[in-house]
Amino acid sequence: MPSQALLLLLLLGELLLRAQGGHRKLKMMQSAKACQKKPSVDLCSNHCSYFLKCPEENTVCCPTYCGNVCMSLQ
Repeated sequence: MPSQALLLLLLLGELLLRAQGGHRKLKMMQSAKACQKKPSVDLCSNHCSYFLKCPEENTVCCPTYCGNVCMSLQ
């Protein structure tokens, strides 16, 4: 009986980890595509916050030649 309970806990833990990782991978893939674009000079004035957050929706913080700037996901 205790071994069955342990197996059930391991199974539930694995399912929870997979559920949490799915959204994160999608967001990471989108941000990688956005960061592959070369920023224009206009984007160099749109810097990220200290914690690498962007105030606008659908933007991510990307490292560039002019510092960390917010770039659009589209």
